[in-house]
Amino acid sequence: MKAMILAAGRGERMRPLTDHCPKPLLEAGGKPLIVHHIERLAAAGFRELVINHAHLGDLIEARLGDGARWGVSIAYSHEPKALETGGGIFKALPLLGSEPFLVLNGDVWTDLDFGRLHGLEPDGLAYLILVDNPEHNPKGDFALSQGRISSEGAGRLTFSGIGVYRPELFASCEAGAFPLAPLLRSAMAEGLVGGEHFRGHWLDIGTPQRLLDLDCSMRGLEEWR
Repeated sequence: MKAMILAAGRGERMRPLTDHCPKPLLEAGGKPLIVHHIERLAAAGFRELVINHAHLGDLIEARLGDGARWGVSIAYSHEPKALETGGGIFKALPLLGSEPFLVLNGDVWTDLDFGRLHGLEPDGLAYLILVDNPEHNPKGDFALSQGRISSEGAGRLTFSGIGVYRPELFASCEAGAFPLAPLLRSAMAEGLVGGEHFRGHWLDIGTPQRLLDLDCSMRGLEEWR
């Protein structure tokens, strides 16, 4: 199974930190956010990774290279202008192949065991990891009931930015910038999206303060490492 790390965002909320450094290369615990992902993916058995990039993407390629130092191979999907989540995945489909693949946001941190998702075959078009609602998203995104995810319902949870998708989810798409959420909601309406509630550590590193909090936690608490 291949895995894709989404790394094309401009990181507007992280400015000025992202004016000269792409968001995935910002560091916490002594290493770039994206390296934490690569290490965990490699430990989980993923060997073929795809990384998309736009803003300062050459710095990402220069820092990560071909991935050999982590025992993986990295293919890059360059976007002259960021294509949003859906458009970015769609553009990278030729690199991802015809089998289900894992996608994760480059600007989150988690201790999720990616090994549990390696080789997962979604019962439908997608399998999403949902988490408790953080302070910045108190109303959540989707509802989960008996392993199926819907766009409406009680007990809403937040989408973690981590999911396994079948290429068929994008069958009706055309090249260009577009979000992922409408595709997921359409599939949910047909009962084609499953998922789970992950209760471990997960953080959306969307602001300088959250990055600082993560860095302090990783440097000071063994449980975060």
